[in-house]
Amino acid sequence: MSLPRVVTVAPGSPAQRAGIEPGDEVVALNGHQPRDVIQWQLLTDDADLDVELRRGGLGLDLSVAKAAGEPLGVEVHSAVFDQVRTCDNHCEFCFIYQLPPGLRQSLYLKDDDYRLSFLYGNFTTLTRFTELDLERVLTEGLGPLYVSIHATDPDVRTRMLRNRRGATSLRWLRALLDHGVEVHGQVVVCPGINDGAVLEDSLAGVLDQYPSLATLCVVPLGVSRYTTEAAMRPHTVDEATAVVDTVEEWQEIFRDVLGRRLVFAADEYYLLAGRPFPSADAYEGFPQHENGVGMARTFEMELLGEKTEPTGPNSGFFAWVDGAPADGYRAPRSNNPSEEVTPDRTIASVVVLTGEYGARVLGPLLQHMGRDDVRVLPVRNDFFGGNIGVTGLLVGEDIARALHDQPADDRYLLPDVCLSKGVFLDGTAPEDLPRPVEVVPTDGVALRRALGL
Repeated sequence: MSLPRVVTVAPGSPAQRAGIEPGDEVVALNGHQPRDVIQWQLLTDDADLDVELRRGGLGLDLSVAKAAGEPLGVEVHSAVFDQVRTCDNHCEFCFIYQLPPGLRQSLYLKDDDYRLSFLYGNFTTLTRFTELDLERVLTEGLGPLYVSIHATDPDVRTRMLRNRRGATSLRWLRALLDHGVEVHGQVVVCPGINDGAVLEDSLAGVLDQYPSLATLCVVPLGVSRYTTEAAMRPHTVDEATAVVDTVEEWQEIFRDVLGRRLVFAADEYYLLAGRPFPSADAYEGFPQHENGVGMARTFEMELLGEKTEPTGPNSGFFAWVDGAPADGYRAPRSNNPSEEVTPDRTIASVVVLTGEYGARVLGPLLQHMGRDDVRVLPVRNDFFGGNIGVTGLLVGEDIARALHDQPADDRYLLPDVCLSKGVFLDGTAPEDLPRPVEVVPTDGVALRRALGL
């Protein structure tokens, strides 16, 4: 159990007036030691707090005068103060096992913590969920939650998680839904294991056992060159097409029975199958946008000016592991997240850096807009290799290679989804690249502004 450490204190806030300073460790709030920022928020919502601090190794008691519900004005160093509940599954498709050696240690932390599901949208298998956890979820209203289903057949799920509790842990999903908790599900499809008839059976199982599930996303397996699992391989075009067909067929079944589509295929499946993305209304409000469902369609709407506000946050891969501020519970991508890019119209060519999948979405859009002065530079992911083509897993090493022979006087735009606290996954930073880049939020609205549209 670590103590929450104060990172910043808002000017003029109740915390500043009471004398709380950056670097202080909070021992207790009104006599209670918070375990995480969820309890922190509940405790700091009270009026007139008694705060027990540790400053420079010495104890200090302060009284904070504030109204009930008034923000305390303190940002703490992390979202979880006690130990993160780690995952005891051994899924052969787990991407943590496919990381190269030598990255920062926090990236190898494999969690299965329902609190991080609530705070960040991380998916939990519920294999370590307990009665006490259910009580807390219901008492404190912790929702929505995100659950990895993968298969509703107990034997298949046990095999995929490599954990005997995989056969029984979905009982907690049933309990959450029975108590009205909003839950979104996920199926990671591994070719030859839970696709085909097994996927059909899982969707039938959802309809039969979990019809009140809010949504279900079906996403493809990501395989890096570091995998040691012989059975893990990328989808073929025919397999991707079959998954899209299955999902769309079941969308109609769910609509007929429940009045909503419920299940959605990730954008990556449509790219793999060479199929056009569904219309915007087919995504029913884009509830799984952050998991790569409908992201291409919303980006198009934003870039073309049909949407004037970004669809929602997208924290990027591994953004949570290095801690995050309590406000929004998300680690900032850029060191200057509020800085707005102003287009320089004296530069002849603008280059947008993106992953190979992103280039297949963005390229046709720019061509349709007639922007001959803007080009897309796809960056191949040699760092992870395999079938990894998403922009969020680009690293400085690969971006530097792509930029090496590019014109020095062009303007380069870098999406912030591949950054966490200003650094790439390989530990390098934009300042290390051979060309200066402008970091732009990863949405069509921000890119439209950066291009001066």
